[in-house]
Amino acid sequence: MILKVHPITPDQRLIGKAVDRLVAGGVIIYPTDTVYGIGCSIKDKSAIERVYLIKRQRNKSPFSFVCADLKNISEYAHVSNFAFKIMKRLIPGPYTFILPAARMKQLPKLLVSKRKTVGIRVPDNPITLALVRGLGGPILSTSVTTADGEILNDVEEISSLFGNQVDIIIDGGAKTTEPSTVLDLTGEDPIVLREGSGDLEVIGY
Repeated sequence: MILKVHPITPDQRLIGKAVDRLVAGGVIIYPTDTVYGIGCSIKDKSAIERVYLIKRQRNKSPFSFVCADLKNISEYAHVSNFAFKIMKRLIPGPYTFILPAARMKQLPKLLVSKRKTVGIRVPDNPITLALVRGLGGPILSTSVTTADGEILNDVEEISSLFGNQVDIIIDGGAKTTEPSTVLDLTGEDPIVLREGSGDLEVIGY
């Protein structure tokens, strides 16, 4: 099922349909402020397993997940004063933050790296944030790519490749093919693990 949703003023009725699927253990494809993502509730282990199978990424690095704000983030990760100051300047925005995991017993092991860290995003996208708020918790986030890693941003192409593997595809308009910038905030200084859409000058790079 494809739901065409306005990228700036999303229809809450359509958002509600997608949220209902997430609550029921569904997997969706949705827009972020960078690329389209495949996602599900981070509390549903079977749905997470489905996403891993779709991406064929078992035993590789864990996926990140999308939160709505800093308060949401603190429920799942330890945020130092240093990290808080950086994140406050950058969210919402095209960044993924690597942080020490908190309350790991409540998180599926698939979402926690061997370093006991988690990757967290707060995208600057009304559709994404409406989904997270409607669900009442984070959504798994992994980019929609082909088998060889090419990022897809055309909904028709995404539908032809993944339409029979997910429950809902949200069409939020054209997206970029550049993923988020990944910042490691586990130490005393930020480390850029991947340079993407985010502006690095704001953190002194």
